[in-house]
Amino acid sequence: MQQQVEHADPAREFVFTSADFQRISKLIYAHAGISLAASKQEMVYSRLARRLRARNMSRFSDYVALLEGDANDHEEWEAFVNALTTNLTSFFREPHHFTELTRFLERRRGSKEPLNIWCAAASTGEEPYSLAMTVVDAFGSFTPPVSIVATDLDTNVLAKGASGVYTEDRVEKLKPEQLRKFFLKGAGANAGTVKVRQELRDLITFRQLNLLDTRWPVRGPFDAIFCRNVMIYFDKPTQRKVLQNLAPLLRPDGLLFAGHSESFLHSADVFRLRGNTVYELAPAVRPAAAAAR
Repeated sequence: MQQQVEHADPAREFVFTSADFQRISKLIYAHAGISLAASKQEMVYSRLARRLRARNMSRFSDYVALLEGDANDHEEWEAFVNALTTNLTSFFREPHHFTELTRFLERRRGSKEPLNIWCAAASTGEEPYSLAMTVVDAFGSFTPPVSIVATDLDTNVLAKGASGVYTEDRVEKLKPEQLRKFFLKGAGANAGTVKVRQELRDLITFRQLNLLDTRWPVRGPFDAIFCRNVMIYFDKPTQRKVLQNLAPLLRPDGLLFAGHSESFLHSADVFRLRGNTVYELAPAVRPAAAAAR
């Protein structure tokens, strides 16, 4: 059977079988919790083809064997995960969340304690910078008592986010006053790009983090956690595990923001729906969260 699949598409540059896809699916699920549907075979082929070229291989089975045989090849494992991680993002995506965050911050402007926000799927930085812009506007200051931690599994997109440099088409939907206030326009060799102002970048710490790890390099408590459009790649058991790990890091009165396609009703004993894809700790969990502080 495998031999028939290998020769089904002679136009392909590399030999790629259904068995190869199954092995790749198991590896990415075990390492990153990503559950690949059968419809993702072409995506997997196109994204990993560059790794086969880099390794001078002609068969996906050889590349998979390389990964399976050397768990300590951190550079290749990182490239493998980066290739299969989807990073669709934009500034102020799902804008109702930022309206809700503004109201949330305004209620806490008189707090003596600094506020902490975690962006748990930062991608190329548009989301954490949107959070930072919201914070600056809510407090009317570029030095608000707020810190933002931005994490992602993909180290390539984290580097992009930390640089704060974007092509002009990435910011074309922002308001002119936002562009003037928060970005510097590139000139000369940098024409066609913008760069986030240093004052905004100073509010954010970018850090690599795998939500499947047993220990996370972040410290709560957080007033708000944005974990949007990443749970859709996890199955329900993995989602619940992540939610159970998020709960102790959120303040008892904090908010968890999810993506528009995500629902955590299966874990209503941990988080309960408060509004439009905005969650709060379930009553039974709040005492434990308070004690964790």
